[in-house]
Formats: sequence, structure tokens, C-alpha cells
Amino acid sequence: MEVNFYEIGEVDDALLKFAVIVARYRGKWIYCKHKNRDTWEIPGGHREENEEIFYTAKRELFEETGAKVFDIRPVCLYSVKETSESHGMLFFAEVSELGDLPEMEIERIELFSQPPENLTYPLIQPKLFNRIQDVI
Repeated sequence: MEVNFYEIGEVDDALLKFAVIVARYRGKWIYCKHKNRDTWEIPGGHREENEEIFYTAKRELFEETGAKVFDIRPVCLYSVKETSESHGMLFFAEVSELGDLPEMEIERIELFSQPPENLTYPLIQPKLFNRIQDVI
């Protein structure tokens, strides 16, 4: 599996299918646990049809963490290539207020000083997290 990074604007917006948001709250990293998995993941998800990618990021951050007040900014574009290549935008968010977790696919969130060991996407998420570390 190959993960590549691009500057914003280097990849056609129409190819961006995902928004991933590395989020921090009170100095700790927010990770989500999906109801159907026993692993942790960085908040993020699929872009809806005709949705602006920035809106996707804000929507997914709220849906997966309950974040009510936050500053969010795009960091870069990325692609993941296995048999085919998919593209997304990577964001960083500083969350200042968490609310109740919406009744959706996320069971709970936890705050970590360092990324947890048991990740849902262990070949992708550490690279995205490290990219954020390089720019914040």
C-alpha cells in the first residue's frame, strides 16, 4: 500500500472522495471507535455527492466526535494506492468544545497523548498523523 501527499490544488477536486481530520482537544488527540470494530481511527469519512470537501470535513468531525466548536484548516491532499488509487484531503482541527456524540456509527471517542497501537488502518493513519506533526 502506498500513501502519497500533494499540495492543495495539485489534484482535481472532483477526485477527492474522503476528508480525514486529525483533531486535538485540550492537548490530546481525538480517536474514534466505530460500533462494528475494536480498533481506533482518526475522524473522517466519505464525501457526499455535490458536497464541498471542506463541508465534508466539518460534518465528519461533528458526526464522529461531537465537536461543537473548533478551528479547522486543510493541510494537504493525499492518495492511497492499493489496486486502485483513491484521493482525499487531510485537515487539522483544534477542538475547543465537545458535545454529545451523535447517534451514528461511532460508539465512543477517547483522547490520547500519542496515537493508539490498535488502529483500524495501520498502514495509512500513522502516515497521515505524521504529516500533521510536520506542519503544526
